[in-house]
Amino acid sequence: MGLGNSVTRILSAPLGKMAAVDIDMPMEPESGSQIFNLMDLEREAEVFKEEGNAFYINKAYSDAFSCYSKAIDACPKNASYYGNRAATLMMLSRFREALEDSQQAVRLDESFMKGHLREGKCHLSLGNAMAASRCFQKVLELEPGNMQAQQEHKNASSILEFERVAESGFEKRDFRKVVYCMDRALGIAGACHRFKILKAECLALLGRYPEAQSVASDILRIDSTNADALYVRGLCLYYEDCIDKAVQFFVQALRMAPDHEKARLACRNAKALKAKKEEGNQAFKDCSYEAAYRLYTEALTIDPNNIKTNAKLYCNRGTAGVKLTKLDQAIEDCTSAIKLDPTYIKAYLRRAQCYTDTEQYDDAVRDYEKVYQTEKTKEHKQLLKVAQLELKKSKRKDYYKVLGIGKNATDDEIKKAYRKRALMHHPDRHSAATTEVQKEEEKKFKEVGEAFTVLSDPKKKCRYDSGHDLDDDGGCGGGGGDFDANNIFRAFFGGQGQGQGQQGGGGYNFESSPNAGPGNFFFQFG
Repeated sequence: MGLGNSVTRILSAPLGKMAAVDIDMPMEPESGSQIFNLMDLEREAEVFKEEGNAFYINKAYSDAFSCYSKAIDACPKNASYYGNRAATLMMLSRFREALEDSQQAVRLDESFMKGHLREGKCHLSLGNAMAASRCFQKVLELEPGNMQAQQEHKNASSILEFERVAESGFEKRDFRKVVYCMDRALGIAGACHRFKILKAECLALLGRYPEAQSVASDILRIDSTNADALYVRGLCLYYEDCIDKAVQFFVQALRMAPDHEKARLACRNAKALKAKKEEGNQAFKDCSYEAAYRLYTEALTIDPNNIKTNAKLYCNRGTAGVKLTKLDQAIEDCTSAIKLDPTYIKAYLRRAQCYTDTEQYDDAVRDYEKVYQTEKTKEHKQLLKVAQLELKKSKRKDYYKVLGIGKNATDDEIKKAYRKRALMHHPDRHSAATTEVQKEEEKKFKEVGEAFTVLSDPKKKCRYDSGHDLDDDGGCGGGGGDFDANNIFRAFFGGQGQGQGQQGGGGYNFESSPNAGPGNFFFQFG
């Protein structure tokens, strides 16, 4: 009911009736000039409204807002003015204020269809789908064929379905599905902080921290006291292993909302994780490797969702495992760290060293290549070069293994090993064996002689240990010549000991008759 109608009633009302209304509150009767002042205000309000409409059409929404506010000040009981200002506020994305104006409009005029429609749109934008549905239903009662209300009612139903699916997905830890549902819901309810927070939390749980931080920061710029946004911001920092800063945000969230259960749990986990990790680090520094290993294991049980911190804990436990000579477990721990954080260089380096220590050179080279591709430093290049050399060396015959000695064996140990292995594998000792066994022993005898020839020569041994190709120095046998196994054996055993095949003079004779099988043979070292 407009101000003009009110003025008309006042002017047409019988004087007796007006006196009856004022009987309990004696006051001077309104003069004609006061009544006409009301009409002037109504006309002034209409002028402001028309100005506002012009600004609105030209998308000058701030100016339109100012004009509609002046119209309301002049005539505060006109529902359409509130409705127009609500429409302007919606264009400015100030949906909460727009909602208040829409609600005031329909309070002034229950039949104001546009007021109900705008109230429903505000509820929808803010994510209040149930309240929005009621508003659109009211519009359809006033105007059953309203196409806009019908469509918005469907949108409200869609949001309710997205919320239902997202809730189920969160319970099942299907965070990607939740993000998908919230993206779809925000396409309709773009101003809903609740949907944004849920999306941001799931992004954080998926390890997409920059995206989650961006969403939370946008909300905090609008509302710095939003406890949910503070919690998500802390969660991102917590999962990025910035635990001290994370705790500050959790505490701030709890200050804004003391009953915020997620913030309380996250704060407790953050403090416990930091304390347990520091205990493990201290134990390691004190050389208490068993205690460090146990403490890192306990820390890993605190929060499985904290990927970066857990990656560091796995790597730390692997380092403790190396000190405890648990190399296979150390490799497994480094692998777990890399699965959690594929960019974790330290874990690759630690695993590569473990692979080298266990002579898994192919794997070591692969890890060092990954490291060098990521960080092309001189140190990483040298580590890769060393690993590639070890791999190359591992592809050759291992003369140390052939003689059954360590790589730091002395000259005397090399000679003793050769004596033992040469006697063990000499073909004459196996002349009664099957043909297959004879061939195998002959092969081993050649390898023993080849190993001794290289390792007993300081120059060849140095080149061999350095990974150089011995062929570049004329071959293992020196000068590329052929070697008679008997000559090698005589050179070593001449005049020593008694044994099978011994002849007068105390020497060993390995030149068998033509019918003696493989006792007489010729071979070349290479």
